[in-house]
Parts: sequence; structure tokens; C-alpha cells
Amino acid sequence: MPHPGGRISRAFLTEEEKSNRPRVTPALLKRVFSYIVPYWKQMVLVLLAIFVSSVFTLLPAILTGRIIDEGLIGRNLSALIVFIALSLAVTLGANLIGVAQNYLNTWVAQHIIFDMRNKMYRHLQKMPQRFFTTSNQGDIITRMTSDISGVQGVITDTLTSILSNSLTLIVALVAMFQRNWMLALLGILIVPLFVIPSRLTGKRRFDLTQEAQGCNDEINGILNETLSVSGQLLVKLFCAEEKEYTRYENVNRRMIHLNIRENMAGRWFFMVMSTFSSIGPMLLYLVGGILIMRGDNSVTVGDITVFVALLSKIYMPVNQLLNIQVNWIRAMALFTRIFEYFDMPVEIENASDAIVPGEARGDVEFKNVEFSYTQERKILRNVSFTLPNGKCIAIVGPSGSGKSTLINLIPRLYDVDSGQITFDGIDVRKLDLSFLRGNVGIVSQETYLFNGTIRENLLYAKSGASEEELVEACRTANIWDFVSSQETGLDTVVGNRGLKLSGGEKQRISIARVLLKDPALLIFDEATSALDSISESKIQEAIEPLIKSRTSILIAHRLSTILCADEILVVKDGEIVERGTHEELLGANGVYTKLYETQFRIEHKTL
Repeated sequence: MPHPGGRISRAFLTEEEKSNRPRVTPALLKRVFSYIVPYWKQMVLVLLAIFVSSVFTLLPAILTGRIIDEGLIGRNLSALIVFIALSLAVTLGANLIGVAQNYLNTWVAQHIIFDMRNKMYRHLQKMPQRFFTTSNQGDIITRMTSDISGVQGVITDTLTSILSNSLTLIVALVAMFQRNWMLALLGILIVPLFVIPSRLTGKRRFDLTQEAQGCNDEINGILNETLSVSGQLLVKLFCAEEKEYTRYENVNRRMIHLNIRENMAGRWFFMVMSTFSSIGPMLLYLVGGILIMRGDNSVTVGDITVFVALLSKIYMPVNQLLNIQVNWIRAMALFTRIFEYFDMPVEIENASDAIVPGEARGDVEFKNVEFSYTQERKILRNVSFTLPNGKCIAIVGPSGSGKSTLINLIPRLYDVDSGQITFDGIDVRKLDLSFLRGNVGIVSQETYLFNGTIRENLLYAKSGASEEELVEACRTANIWDFVSSQETGLDTVVGNRGLKLSGGEKQRISIARVLLKDPALLIFDEATSALDSISESKIQEAIEPLIKSRTSILIAHRLSTILCADEILVVKDGEIVERGTHEELLGANGVYTKLYETQFRIEHKTL
């Protein structure tokens, strides 16, 4: 019997759950059970344990009748001892079997979760960059964690509950009808006296809990808005202290009233259930007593005791089976959410005959490339250029012109809509992905470092790098002076996303990491755009030698970097509108000239 002040189980669907109720089809059920099939042997043992446990759980109640009739009323001490010992043994056996069943349930559920998480992680790794830029990160994590973790509840609670409660109910009813059909029918008629009040009161408490939760969310919203640094400043500047206090007091008062009503609903439920729990046994005692007094030898005192005990045993299974539809709908909704991610197509993957060439040179060519994130807006239009081995090109243009998109197409973070990109003369879509991405190194303006040491972040590019290689990469990236000045050197912890380092330090570590990768093509995507002049200068000193020694692409806003390039491409609205050297483009008096006038002229004077 649920305690009135306890946590209410969600035996009713919310309006959102009702509106998003999944469509349960044979195909969906087949797919769900396909994850259980590999563990069918363990599930057979679970079914056997559930059956034996259901029988053993009811045996003590049945043996109680023998204890009363043969042991107590019959004054048979040996029978009394035997039945009591048997009852204790059966109870112990039921508990031991219950432990084994729980272990098997949990074992199967955890292995299914293990399989699903591995499959999901592998699948998400294959998703294109488009998926991660458009999807809510919290939703991705939820599918990977709480949604898949919820599968354990489906296995250990929902499926097991259906089986165990059904078997317990069947065994109890069979035992009752075998002893006396009249008292059995009376017991069945009494069951609704337990179930109906439970569901009615449970629905009322659920509604109150939902309303209280909404009220609590409103209170949290007020606290977040008015007690944050920015919110509190706004409240003070607009003299709104009393206004916000009144708003908070009103919601707080409503919350208190809801909590009182919910608590009292539980108390009324407790009273009703206590009353009905007494009525049921009393009716059985009354009818059974009348039968005994009329000389009906088919009924004994022990029988009546057994019926009262069995009545309490069948209440919970009936109540849970009536509520199982809700749990079943939630379980199917859970699997539907998981399968939605599994069914997302893998847009970018290796061709069946993917090519793995020998040593990469780094030659890149764009041939009439067009690309769009959505059908409504074209990002790149008819882009064509050639980057020979050992050369460097700079790409400039207004913000949002498609510069970063252009370089993201080379390692196939996205695939072109039309046209062709070749790497060493081979269409990138025909190249092995690991080979292609292993030979393209990108240093972006948004540097990401893992929460670990400098060494661990560097080794991410080359796990077997020696100490000398790490030091040389740091020297080349102009970060070794900083690293060597730290107390723990390469073992200095950088913090979450590198928060313990400055922007310039993070950026130079990311350059060192790319250098350890030793790619054939090196790309700098505005690697200094968000840094102060000192940090920018140090990174510039690291970049300039690199672009002279290997094939490289620069997306830059610094004139000195652009001047190092063999050719400058000017991109506007997704098209290459100009190309040439610095002097040639200035003489054209076009888009580049405007960029120079607004962005580069002051820097040029200092060069």
C-alpha cells in the first residue's frame, strides 16, 4: 500500500505523452525484441525464476491454512512444526530466487544498454558535421545517456512486471478456486474496492503534482531571472524590488496551497484504502463464518485465513497490470526516440572501393563546386581553383561569404552538392576517409582542448610520439617557452576546454598538435582572429615558417599572413570574385581593395 506522503508513481500519461504516443507496430516490437534475442538463454532463466518465485511467494499464505487447521485446531504439534518450517523454507527460497532473478534481469538489461550505447556512439561518429551544427547538444547527450539507460527499466520493470504479476495473479486465483469457488468469487468482487479508489486518488494526486511542478518551474524561473548578476542589476536600476517580491510571493503562496492539497489527498487515500482493506477480510470472515455455522464442511477456518492472505496478494498485481499500459507506452516511446537516431542516414562514409594511395602530396583542386546547407540558401557557387603541392593560397572576404565552408569540404566534413574536389588528383569522395582526414590538418579559430594535460592533448594527434617530437612540435609552434616555464611542463593540466590557458596559448598548442599529425595539407582558419596583438604576433611567428614548408591554405584577416601566400582568392557571396597577388588585386580596385581600405591599410603602414 503506497504511503500517503510518499513519491507518487507516474501511473498516468501527461498531455505531451498523450499527444506523442508512439504507434506500436509489429515491426517496432520485432526491433525491440531483437536486442533481447542474443540473451535468450538468460531470459529463459528469468522466466523460470519468475514462475517459481510466484508459486513460492504464495505458498506461505496457503500453508497458513494448514498451520491453523491441522496444527492449531487439530492440536498436532509435529504437523505444526513441519508446516512452519516448510513455510520458512519456502519464504527463504522465494527470496533467494528473487535475488537471482534480479541479478539476471539486471545483467541482461545492462548488456543490452552496453550494446545500444556502443551502437549509438559508433553511429553518431558517422554523422556529418551538419548534424552536430543543427542538433541540440543536450538532446544528443540525452539520447546517449538517460534514454538508453531507461531501457533497463523496460527490461527489469515493465516486461518483468507483466510476467510476474500475471503469473502471481493466475497462481493465486487457481489456489483460491481450488479451495472454495464461492469465496473465490467473493474475493474477485472485492478487488475493485482496492483498485478503483487507488486509481481515482492516484489520478488526483498526479494532477496536483503536475500543477505543483509547473508552479515550481515558475518559481525557479523568477529566481534565475532576478537573482542572477545581470538580473539583479536590472531590478535595482529600474527600482523593481517590490514588484518582483510581489510576483514571487504570489507564486510561492500558490505552491504552498498545492502542496497542502496534495498531502491531504494522500491522507484521504490512506483513509479510504485502510477502510477497504478492512472491509474485504471482514466480508470473507462473514461469508465464511456463515458457511461454517451452517455446517458446510468444504470451508474451514484455515481456508478463510488463506483467502484473506491471498486477497492481499492479488491486489498489487491487479493494480500494477491495470497501470501497465502507461508503462508500456512510455517504454515504446523510449525505444522510438532511440530508433529515430539509429535511423538517421549516414551521409558521408567510405566508398565500397575506397582508395588508399601511397604518400600524400597535398595537391587540391576545386572544380565548379556548389554547396548549400539548406535548399533555400546556396553557400558556394561555381567555385574553382587549383592549389599545387608546396604552394600557399590565402582566402579573404567578408564575414559569411563561405570561406570556412569552403575548407570544410576538403576533409569531407560536408559533401559538395555538385562539382568535384580532388586531393592528389583523386575525387575526395573516392578516397579512404581515414587517409584523407589524416593528411589534412586544420587549425581553427575555435580551439578545442580536452580536459587533461598538454601532453595528452598533443598525443591525441600521434599517440606514439616521443618526448623529442613533442618538444620539437612545441618549439615550432612557438609555445615551448611557455610549456617549459610551467612547474610540471608538458604534464600541466589545461582545464576543461583549456580554460586554464590564454587564447594564444591554446591556439599555439593546437598548432603543435596539428604539426604532430604531420599532414600533407595545412589549413589555418582565422587562427588569430580572436586574440590580442601580442598573442597574435607569437602565433604569426609560428605560422609563417610553416606555410613556406608545406602546402597550405590561409583564411586570415592579417595582411602580413596574406602577403606570404602565392595567390589570394577573394570570396563574396559564395563565389570567387577576384584572384591574384596583393599588388594585382589592389590595382583591380574591387572587393579586395575595399577590404584593404577598411581592414589592412593601418597594418600595411606598420610593415
